[in-house]
Order: sequence, then structure tokens, then C-alpha cells
Amino acid sequence: MKAIIPAAGIGERLRPLTLTRPKVLLPVAEKPILGHILDRIIESGIEDVTLIVGYMGDQVIEYVKNHYDLNLDFVEQKERKGLGHAVWKGLNSSNEPVLILLGDTILDLNYYKFAQSQYNIIGVMTVEDPRRFGIVEVKDGWVSKLVEKPENPLSNLAIAGIYLLQSQKRLKKAIEYIIENDITTKGEYQLTDALQVMLSWNDRMKTENIEACYDCGTRKTLLETNRHLLEKIDYKANKYPNSVIIPPVYIHPKADIRKSIVGPYVSIGDGVTICDSVIEDSIISDGANLKNVCLKNSLLGSKSSIHGKYHIVDVGDNCARNL
Repeated sequence: MKAIIPAAGIGERLRPLTLTRPKVLLPVAEKPILGHILDRIIESGIEDVTLIVGYMGDQVIEYVKNHYDLNLDFVEQKERKGLGHAVWKGLNSSNEPVLILLGDTILDLNYYKFAQSQYNIIGVMTVEDPRRFGIVEVKDGWVSKLVEKPENPLSNLAIAGIYLLQSQKRLKKAIEYIIENDITTKGEYQLTDALQVMLSWNDRMKTENIEACYDCGTRKTLLETNRHLLEKIDYKANKYPNSVIIPPVYIHPKADIRKSIVGPYVSIGDGVTICDSVIEDSIISDGANLKNVCLKNSLLGSKSSIHGKYHIVDVGDNCARNL
């Protein structure tokens, strides 16, 4: 079995941070989003991984090769035509199973157990507004219908960003069917539509309820995910000169913190310097420099610099602000 991770997205909702790096490499808790996903693939016992790259794909390739000892394959999606199209790029024509995980979603589940199933499985979660998601309808324990972002949903079970299909060949054929017949949702070839085609061919699918689904697609959800993951990691902060550290936090060993209050829910990257500041509920990327600031609910890019007083701010890589 192999895993496919679509990681070609631009991440427009996370600008300015994604102006200089792909969304999947934005830090959350102790590592990039993609790192959390790859760690979970390793937990499943899968060693063959295909990443679909596009926007700033060279950065994705460099990160994965430098940090993971897996059998890696990188496929470029030059035109972003939807999730179905992205997955299709990574499939082969074998009857081997495939695990598909979205590149901006971190899940809580038993990955090994999920990957060992003999069924086609779609991970699902209950949501308040089903119109924003691919929706699953279930009858007698089996998936009966799949609809991408329905205007009038008949279910509140949303697809949670993980799929197990028992035949790459079968899935590839279904995606090719929607491409050849130009079956799109909002102008894109969706994986949900291809799976509905498989249902029409009498392929059977089950669902697996996901305990927790941490989306990283917007600044709000990225900060929420940072909070959840910090509560789960086993991390004890060092002591810093004349500073107070309020857990949960993650502070890279090479960060320099002086005369500051940090936490709760703060992630601090490699080479960050913080002086005379108060930082709460924020993500501070590698090499950032903060002095005389009060930050909350903020995202700071790599090598950014903030001096002065401010409360909520998003700053991209290599930017400086005096406030």
C-alpha cells in the first residue's frame, strides 16, 4: 500500500505567510503541518508516499527529503484542477490499495487500524454547516450517496480528509470518468464526485468516525490547531532569563527569550529572539525577532521583525515593522 498526499495548494487564505512558502510547510506546534501528517503515515506502517506538489513544490521536496526516510515519489500538478485531479496524478493502474490524506488536515485516529481495513473507507465527522464540505449519506451502515458542498444537505456527516480505497486502478478509472465527461463541482474535478461514480458502479464503502479533525486552512483554524496540538505534546520548557513561561508552549532549543512572558498556546521556532515582550496564543516562525511587543492571536513569518506595541498581527517572511 502507498499513501498519497495532495500538497499543491497555494493557501491564499493564509497570506501573507504563504507568499513565500507553501501552506503545508507553515509551522504548527513543533513542526510544519506536513510533518504532522507524515508522522501519522509512519504510524500506519506505510513506507511508500507520493506527494502531489505544485506551488513552491521545491520547498516541499527539500523538507521531506531532509526529514523523512521514506520511499518518496513527487508528482507535479501544474494546473490545479481540483482534489480529484490531484489524486489522479498520483495513482497507478494496480489493484493495490491507497491511503489518501489531505495536506492541510491533521486527524486524531488509529492510523494503523484504519489502513489495515479490507473495506473502502471514508473518514467522517459531524459538522454544523454541511454546505461547506463533501457530505456523506449512510444507509444500513454503508455509504449511499456522496455530494460535494450541497446547497440542501440531507446529512451532517462531512468528509474529514482521509480515504482508504482498496484498488488504485478502480479509483483512477472513476476519476478519469469524471474528467472525460467534464463532471465538475464549482469548476473543479472533485474526489467526492469520483467516489460517487464508484458507488454507481456498485463499489461499496463504509465510514469511520474521526475523533478530532484539525484543519489548517485559515488563520483561525491554524491557531486553533496549534492550541490542540500543544495540549497533546509532551514538552517541558527550559528556564529563560527573567522570563515567565506559561504552558502549553513549544519553544525551539535555539530560541533566545529574555525578560518576557510567553504563553499559553505559543509555538516558537528555531533562532527566534524575544525581548521585553508578552506573547500569547501565537505562532512565531524561525528567525523572527520581537522586542517591546504585546502579541496575541498572531502569526509571524520566518525572519520577520516586530518592534513596538501591537496586539494582533500577521507578518510574512522577511518583513519588518516598527509599531
